[in-house]
Amino acid sequence: MLRRYALGFSSVGRQFSSMGSNTPLEDAIRAKIMAALSPQTLEIYNDSHLHANHKAMQGNTSRETHFRLVIISDAFQSKMQRSRHRMIYALLRDEMAQENGIHAIQLKTMTPDEQDRAQQKKHDNNDDKSESAQSPTDMT
Repeated sequence: MLRRYALGFSSVGRQFSSMGSNTPLEDAIRAKIMAALSPQTLEIYNDSHLHANHKAMQGNTSRETHFRLVIISDAFQSKMQRSRHRMIYALLRDEMAQENGIHAIQLKTMTPDEQDRAQQKKHDNNDDKSESAQSPTDMT
């Protein structure tokens, strides 16, 4: 009985794996960045719906034109932002060049150390705000 279940499950898995994805560009972005950069964090946001009525998008039927990416990777160590962005653009060159492909990408690229420092700074700023809100002020 267990064997039949396992065989049935694997055939269902094959059936789904042969189906086309609803997000082929997002899938390609994820695959290429994961393979090339091994990021600790990869967040992909499809913001295409925010730009659907823009003049440049008239006649474009793709629902994957505008992406926002947050990438935290050691591969960015000792590289300036411009170099990091060039790395991403080079990885996604084909997806950006194809008809109805990626029209725009917004990038936030950091190393794990930079992310830690940014989170610490944010935490420190929140502490400062809460302390100033709690301390009474003399208005006389």
